[in-house]
Amino acid sequence: MPATQLRPGMIIKHNNDLHSIFSVEHRTPGNLRAFIQAKLRNLRTGAMYEHRFRSADAVDRVTVDEVTMEYLYSDGDDYHFMNTETYEQTHISREVLGDAVDYLIPNLHLQVEFYEGKPIGIELPATVDMEVVETEPGLKSATASSVMKPAKTETGLVVQVPPFISQGEKIRVDTAEGVYLERVKQS
Repeated sequence: MPATQLRPGMIIKHNNDLHSIFSVEHRTPGNLRAFIQAKLRNLRTGAMYEHRFRSADAVDRVTVDEVTMEYLYSDGDDYHFMNTETYEQTHISREVLGDAVDYLIPNLHLQVEFYEGKPIGIELPATVDMEVVETEPGLKSATASSVMKPAKTETGLVVQVPPFISQGEKIRVDTAEGVYLERVKQS
């Protein structure tokens, strides 16, 4: 697959070792070629390092067993998941999950990746609906503009949102880029 499709939590084979993608940043510096700056964690040694992929680079995604699971809760640095078919529970450490923990909200259904029977990562849904727990007061007269303000979500993730978003509202966040997409209507 092309390097532009890398997402946090994916498992790839790089330099003949399995690596978990910790974070991905797509950069386009001025008049230079775009590249993908990825933070990788070697699954064998646990070492973290950054690697720069060109947009055209091909990346080997490792096929792993994917099991649909539901995120239950976190207990310190351990995150607990339940298999939605067998109700069997498994826990994965924050170290393995990386930046993906910023998108884990209770009852979220996602794919947990197993390699040789051991959980090695997760595949997040494309978007997650999160509640804004802290932000500057919204301006009533503010309509959509290019001015953004920081908003802290229920998981601690800080996202730039338009000025009309206020505390207590739900917003949809893109898990690939960590950016605000839209306000979610509450039923």
